Formats: sequence, C-alpha cells, structure tokens
Amino acid sequence: MQTNHSTFTLAHHLLHRIDFQPETFSDGDLLWLPHHADLAHFGKKRRIEHLAGRIAAAYALQPLGLKAIPGIGEQRQPLWPEGIFGSISHSGKRAIATVSPTPVGIDIEHIFSSQLAAEVATQIASPAEIFRLQTSGLPFAIALTLAFSAKESVYKAYSSQAEPCPGFAAAEMTAIDENSLCLRLTSAFSAQLVGKELCVAYEVKGDEVVTCTVTPL
Repeated sequence: MQTNHSTFTLAHHLLHRIDFQPETFSDGDLLWLPHHADLAHFGKKRRIEHLAGRIAAAYALQPLGLKAIPGIGEQRQPLWPEGIFGSISHSGKRAIATVSPTPVGIDIEHIFSSQLAAEVATQIASPAEIFRLQTSGLPFAIALTLAFSAKESVYKAYSSQAEPCPGFAAAEMTAIDENSLCLRLTSAFSAQLVGKELCVAYEVKGDEVVTCTVTPL
C-alpha cells in the first residue's frame, strides 16, 4: 500500500501521520504485521485502516530505538512495549499515532456537517455541555466534533482503568477555549478516576480535528 509519512506536534507530543491510498492495498501488505493472522475476520476497510495505524505506530516507536509493532489486546486495544504508552487513530485516508512515558490518547475526526451535529448533539453532550459549545465562539459543528473527539481521546488514554463501554456522559466537558477542552471524569467512567480533571489539546486542520489528552490539571 502506498503511504506518505509526516509529523506534527500537538501538546508537546510528536504525532506521526500516515496518508494512505486504499486503492493500492493488497492483502500481502498485511504480512508485514507479526499478528496478521488475527486480521482474517476483519473487513477490507478495517484491514487497511489497521495497517495504516500500525505503520504510524512503528514510526512513533523508532525514535525510542524500538522496532516493535503493537499487537491487538483482548479489548482490541494496541499492545505497546512495556513501559510505553501510546495511541492510534484514523479517519478517512489518514492515520496518526504517538507514544509517551505517561498515559496519552489521540483522536482524529472529520468535522461533522451542521445537519449531523444537530442530529447527534444530545447523544454526545449534556444540555450544560451543549450550552458551553454553543457559547464557545466556534461554529457549533466544529465544537461538537471537538467534544466528541476529546472524549474519545480521554477514553483511549485511560481505557485500562475504565468501565466497559462507559459512554459519553462518563466524561463531562467543563470548559473549552481556542486551544483546549477541560473534561472531568464521572463515576460512570471509573470509580478509581472519578473527579479526575484532564486537559485535551486540539487543532483544527482543514476539514478535520485532532485532539490529544495531556497532563492532569
């Protein structure tokens, strides 16, 4: 599969971006993955996205002197080398990955259309959160996409301590500004982490948003 690798920085994390051409994919490309047999039941689109994400992850691990490729855990999470935290995300024809010595979560999303934002707003955000998004100064569709993405990033960073399928209400967005969102975890997320406050940095890039969970406030 033809790919292009580049990097960018968000919240002091180096993110590795892979732009890929799905039409150039063949199943033989998967043989590069040590766990390729585990992908046999995946649909073609998912196999392509998985491959692109692992390529991004391999680039992220290289500066650490590691040639490992994250496998797949029981909850379908990437299995990072011991002592390393990492995160992978993909959207459209792009995948991103980063690694860190502390928990990290990243997410990339195509910005919702105005119609989609209106349809799904109450599924993603509470009335109080919707009010904060509406008064953020950002177009509502972008603000809601950011809230969705931020909650995804938080879950990825702390999924090992989270309840199964905690839902969007498990992380309450308490503030949003031109660079970040603040979220507070509820008991629905984890009894261990209830009340934990997190900052999620974001960047709007063309028709996409990228979020990255950073250090606790």
